[in-house]
Amino acid sequence: MMFAPLPAVSVVMAAYNRAHLIPEAIESLTRQTFSSWELIVVDDGSTDGTFEALSPWLEAYPAIRYMKHSNRKAPLSRNAGIQASFGRYVTFLDSDDIYLPDHLGSRMALMQSPGAPDLITGGFRCPAGTMVRDRHNPDKLIDVRQCILGGTFFGLREVFMDLEGFRGLDYAEDTDLWERAGEKWKKACIESPETYVYRQSPDSITLQYKQP
Repeated sequence: MMFAPLPAVSVVMAAYNRAHLIPEAIESLTRQTFSSWELIVVDDGSTDGTFEALSPWLEAYPAIRYMKHSNRKAPLSRNAGIQASFGRYVTFLDSDDIYLPDHLGSRMALMQSPGAPDLITGGFRCPAGTMVRDRHNPDKLIDVRQCILGGTFFGLREVFMDLEGFRGLDYAEDTDLWERAGEKWKKACIESPETYVYRQSPDSITLQYKQP
């Protein structure tokens, strides 16, 4: 029996009611110049036909896997994907964002360079003036470029497993993980190449978050 080789990169996508957006996100992954990847879609209890929107991709690409659980929010959904991953490296693609064609290839080149970090973030583009809620003061809006964007994380699977993934926070769980990673692991925040495209949808938690 022949077994397919393990992927180098596991891409984790948490999705909740994004049937109208997820096909474009997945299409951007299938157009990557780097081909040794798997995609793990974690459906966080969607009720809008997300599975039906995914079905053509699941049939066409054996490297795409689908899991569904009750609504647990993005941090714990990402953790489920990390646990199910087979790649040496783990990264993310939010269901309303897209990759440019050289995204995975450029990140792999960086991670395999001399003195490479264990975890990187950054290298994204977004519309000018894109604002998100401040982690410490949700009544204040700040430019997204001042933030750690979890979708751009690319690192050794070992890093995420060692940190036990994301904490179940209501907001800024990506910043929390980034700060914890710095206690043990080598990390780098990059500005280029800007190959991750951040697109803020109306239901984005970065806009809707309010402290209790």
